[in-house]
Amino acid sequence: MRNLRAARTFALSFTSFVFTSVAVIALISVLASCAGRSVSGASTPGLGTPKTGKKMRAFASEDELKNYFRKLAEERKREAGRASSNQAANAPAPAATTANGLAKADDSKDKESITNTQHAGVDEGGIVKLHGDHLVVLRRGRLFTVAIGDNSLKPISAVDAFGPDIDPRSTWYDEMLVSADTVAVIGYSYERGGTEVGLFNIDRAGNLAYRSTYHLRSNDYYSSRNYASRLIGSKLIFYTPLYLNPYTDNPFGQFPAVRKWHKDAKPEEFQRIVSATRVYVPARQLNTGYGVALHTVTVCDLANDDFKCNATAVLGAPGRVFYVSPESVYVWTTDWSRYGQRSNDRSMLYRMPLDGSSPSAIGVSGSPVDQFSFLESEDKNLNVLVRADAQGDGMWSAEVAAGDVAMMRIPLSLFNDGSDNASSWTYHPLPKPAGYTFQNRFVGNYLLYGTGSGWGAPGKNNQASLFTVRWTDGDTNELTVNHGVDRIEALGSDAIVVGTDGSDLHFTAIRLGDSPEVADEYVRKGASQGELRSQGFFYKPDGKDSGVLGLPISVPGRAGYKHLFEGSAAILFLRNQSLHFEELGELNAQSDKAVDDACRASCVDWYGNSRPIFVKGRVLALLGYEIVEGNFKEGRMEEMRRVNYAPQKVAITRN
Repeated sequence: MRNLRAARTFALSFTSFVFTSVAVIALISVLASCAGRSVSGASTPGLGTPKTGKKMRAFASEDELKNYFRKLAEERKREAGRASSNQAANAPAPAATTANGLAKADDSKDKESITNTQHAGVDEGGIVKLHGDHLVVLRRGRLFTVAIGDNSLKPISAVDAFGPDIDPRSTWYDEMLVSADTVAVIGYSYERGGTEVGLFNIDRAGNLAYRSTYHLRSNDYYSSRNYASRLIGSKLIFYTPLYLNPYTDNPFGQFPAVRKWHKDAKPEEFQRIVSATRVYVPARQLNTGYGVALHTVTVCDLANDDFKCNATAVLGAPGRVFYVSPESVYVWTTDWSRYGQRSNDRSMLYRMPLDGSSPSAIGVSGSPVDQFSFLESEDKNLNVLVRADAQGDGMWSAEVAAGDVAMMRIPLSLFNDGSDNASSWTYHPLPKPAGYTFQNRFVGNYLLYGTGSGWGAPGKNNQASLFTVRWTDGDTNELTVNHGVDRIEALGSDAIVVGTDGSDLHFTAIRLGDSPEVADEYVRKGASQGELRSQGFFYKPDGKDSGVLGLPISVPGRAGYKHLFEGSAAILFLRNQSLHFEELGELNAQSDKAVDDACRASCVDWYGNSRPIFVKGRVLALLGYEIVEGNFKEGRMEEMRRVNYAPQKVAITRN
């Protein structure tokens, strides 16, 4: 922990350093490794006509699965021997590439949401949620509730986000979800060896009470962009990776398992939740040269007090991106490769239905950048943007995706047992943008993508390309915006692109009609984004073509990574009227009134600390330990009151 504190202090004081994208990743990697958050890297083409109707095969017995691991270990030894022999005899040859570097070839929908989710009805783990007349906030290892009913704004309850017998050091409490009267806090414990789920009761008065803690055996789920948990109804859905050692005498000792925590809990109390008959393997032989992982989807029903969980797992390469649609979880796996090398092995895409039916798979090429690279469309197709030199979104991998770009579009009916590959006609080559930090998003009938500054210092970019692709037919347009592309969000059936030119923050409206076009631009002088996470943004429509958006902002020129350590200066609000933007004003933080919170856990804001909140007809701004309420008066934002809900100080001020 001393090393972690030193690394944090170093990052805070090292403000004069000029960050390139590589340097930012290196710095974050140092921070991550000190905290246990580590960094992890392409694949190639597929040909053929997939056989439809086939499902993946599950192992018939534990003995069959043991024999499979024994064969994997033997094959890995042979590959290691061949690699050693080849390295001694020959200098490495450049990897073969093609011309373009890719394949040659619920009822919950009606509930008010305060989270900017990818899919309506599929909630995502976040830092602030709504329970009846209360906001529930996860902040720096604690849970808080703030009453907002009857026009109130009053702190109610504060508890540790972990159990009374738990040492929270070496644990990150990252995400939180609320189902009925249960609050679930999702974290990762390096000391206790897996995903940690803390369950809390919340009553109608907003009082919190600790219930229990469970551990799920897994490797770190962290992603700089994705969220580990989803909630559909009362079903809590986790994706967790487990990197397997095929040489072990007891392979099942590595398998997904759950344990209810108590003081002096022992590792042997873990109980497996995946039997051999729920482990699936593609028909195509896996390459284990760079490792193999058990990609597990776990579904736990929060309506049951005993936290009963069921899991399904697939074996695949270690690099991954996962995406949750209302019906399925998709996991795209990619082989890791040594730095500077490209793997010649194909990727694999798995489809794991949420109804518990058997998974299916298909051989694919390249890798998506993040979860926003996917869209399961209503016409029963899966649309995915892929890059040739990408290796998933684990840890920081999404920030360094590179290579040629294509969009894959396949009917869901073509998923099979993994013996065949998506054919060349499923890939539509796309223009490759200049720049490094890649952003993409499906909005309406279009896929949009471009590059910006991301976690690095704001690039002095007065002009950048934004590409729009109609995913139904591949029609592509290149638009010019006056800034980098750092955020892409939906405004109804149209879009907004946010980015910096190095000193100012730009908001550009994109009309997505028959011919996409730039409709309007608003420039906030002397500002930068205060949050990089997708949930930092929110748009509240109040008509067919109108609404209000909010986004955290900070001082000009602030590097993206600094949101880990510094709060946002304000939430900026803009009105959208037929894609014309007008500033409504800001709700500002009062950093001079910050208090020492005696933080014991999760003292770095990996998931951010600021959110615009539109709830029950009110406008609120979460800014660290402050919640500020505003009101639109004559077209301008006016602060009404604020509350500081910090654990050692509660104060309400009114204007």
